Amino acid sequence: MPQITQRTTMVTKEAAKPNWLVLDAEGMIVGRLAASIANVLMGKHKPEYTPHVDCGDVVVVLNAHLVRFTGAAGRHPWHPYYTSKMEQRTYQRYSGYPSGRKVFTATEMLERHPEMLLKEAVRRMLPKSKLGRHMLDKLKLVCGPQHQHQAQQPQPFPVYLLPREND
Repeated sequence: MPQITQRTTMVTKEAAKPNWLVLDAEGMIVGRLAASIANVLMGKHKPEYTPHVDCGDVVVVLNAHLVRFTGAAGRHPWHPYYTSKMEQRTYQRYSGYPSGRKVFTATEMLERHPEMLLKEAVRRMLPKSKLGRHMLDKLKLVCGPQHQHQAQQPQPFPVYLLPREND
């Protein structure tokens, strides 16, 4: 009987070595960028992707506060990519108490916690489990052009993984 060789690679937690990638998000559309980042955090861009193992990479996003939504351009005191859809998009939070539901728009979120727009979009595209929460920890958002992760020697985000601009 001929010997059968295993061709499918199953990565273990110990064998998964994450790479560090850096990306400038200025002027990119939130949803399209979040889908690309979520795929990299899960490791779906690698040939040895294993669904039940965290084999993804660490992503450092610069200028996370300068992302944009699709829609007609509008005016904002400091955001150059402000659009009308930022007034329509709502987010909610619940404290756990009666009448504890808080609803706010993307504009309000942009003024309070600007990096949370992108973090929420990526969180919603990851698995809803302990593994998904661990993957979200590998997303580093920076509101500015400089980051403090130079010691990890991050590589530029691959161009083929970036969302295409077709709006």
